[in-house]
Amino acid sequence: MENERLDDALLEVLACPKCRGELEYRPDEAVLLCHACRLRYNIDDGIPVMLIDEAESF
Repeated sequence: MENERLDDALLEVLACPKCRGELEYRPDEAVLLCHACRLRYNIDDGIPVMLIDEAESF
């Protein structure tokens, strides 16, 4: 499955739901990373899953 790139306008407004910090977008992995919380938010079918309970630690 080919990863779809998230819109730049969406990336500008997205923040970590836990700390409200900046996220790193990794399109090849289809994830958003919060380095402050060390959480990984998956992107499923082009939709960021911004739920703390579903985030993975890294």
